[in-house]
Amino acid sequence: MSETAFRPLHVIADEITADWKNVYFGAVPYLAALRRLDTISGHFYEDSAEDVVIYFLSNATTWRGETARRIKAELREMLASVK
Repeated sequence: MSETAFRPLHVIADEITADWKNVYFGAVPYLAALRRLDTISGHFYEDSAEDVVIYFLSNATTWRGETARRIKAELREMLASVK
């Protein structure tokens, strides 16, 4: 899948925020960074969007449910597209 076929990261972040009511404190800064990104090839200050997604996923293990599974799979697919 090409990068243009993915939803913007800030749109995904909005959906995460709507679904995950008590965000784990370790995920908060990465979720905030996702809100400022469009594509997996972007940058948030010195961090690549790819790194932000990796760090978010590492800190989102307590986020569960169907929406969480679907969005985590979407983010992993984005990561796989840049490898």
